[in-house]
Amino acid sequence: MSENSLPNGLAKPAIRALTSEGYLQLEQFTQLSEAEVLKLHGMGPKAIMTIKNALEENGLSFKK
Repeated sequence: MSENSLPNGLAKPAIRALTSEGYLQLEQFTQLSEAEVLKLHGMGPKAIMTIKNALEENGLSFKK
């Protein structure tokens, strides 16, 4: 599997939640809505903002 490209600044519970579901690449979040990611155990508003900011920096966004 390709290496982890999750944004820096995510808390360990959020990283565990994402990696356990197979989300390792920032680009994968373009296939998910914020609500879908927020449902994962360990994800909170701060983690969502961290991912959202990283997506925006790369010209990407969550699925609408």
